Amino acid sequence: MRYTLRQLEVFVAVAQHESVSRAARALALSQSATSTALAELERQFDCRLLDRLGKRLKLNALGFQLLPKAVALLDRAEEVEELLRGQQGIGILDVGATLTIGNYLATLLISDFMQRHPGSRVRLSVRNTRTIIESVRQHELDLGLIEGQCEEEDVITQPWVEDELAVFCSPRHPLARGGPVELDRLLREAWIMREQGSGTRLTLEQAARHRRGRFNILLELEHTEGIKRAVESGLGIGCVSRLALRDAFRRGSLVPIATPELDLSRQFTFIWHRHKYLATGMREFLKLCRQMTEGIRRSDQIDLPQVP
Repeated sequence: MRYTLRQLEVFVAVAQHESVSRAARALALSQSATSTALAELERQFDCRLLDRLGKRLKLNALGFQLLPKAVALLDRAEEVEELLRGQQGIGILDVGATLTIGNYLATLLISDFMQRHPGSRVRLSVRNTRTIIESVRQHELDLGLIEGQCEEEDVITQPWVEDELAVFCSPRHPLARGGPVELDRLLREAWIMREQGSGTRLTLEQAARHRRGRFNILLELEHTEGIKRAVESGLGIGCVSRLALRDAFRRGSLVPIATPELDLSRQFTFIWHRHKYLATGMREFLKLCRQMTEGIRRSDQIDLPQVP
């Protein structure tokens, strides 16, 4: 075999970071050693894998073909190494979760996973749907748990559990005292909204796409808890997953607004790269996720610890 795993590891890191210096930092290597390993791989096979565009290195056609195969081979090699160390081949698992899933489900899943598989390591990245999809597509994450749609050809999607958004307000808000609210009235209200690229924002906008009016957005926030606090203070109304609102509705600090004109149902979804090797860790984590929602119709029915 004319190439080494280290050379492939360097190639993957440079492809992901688009920079030799950033790849070197990620691998804890010197910049010289990183450049040498990449140059030696290209020299041995008399080929170029990356093109320089300004200060960035971008994959060329051959590099695009090699990247998923190199990632899969490195995953298998890591699984073999962990198995030889007596750790059942679980290794390191890089999971990305969108904010609702990351804040309310993923940490519990990871805790359970690590208890079942001592010695395993899980790195969790909590970002919006668009960012998670792109990270999976770039092989930066092994697995994504998202709450929005994904139509990337290179990404496999599998449904997990149904979720539903709810429009909500402070108990002191005028809409808290009424019945169902028409969409025209909702559009006139001040909204505390998730940012562009979020699955929650996309679901709400698609649900209202049959009306020509636009939402009156007072404030955009990246975090669900921030939206809840802003709505509690009376700044406006919001829309997030019922899963995130369950305890607040129970306490009465927030109240739901009936919106019969809006279909706010959606699906939590697993995603991974089409060329990703499903190592033992990924298969076990997916199994654990499905066990959590077995017999559950909707995410807010999952048995979770109550927040006082």
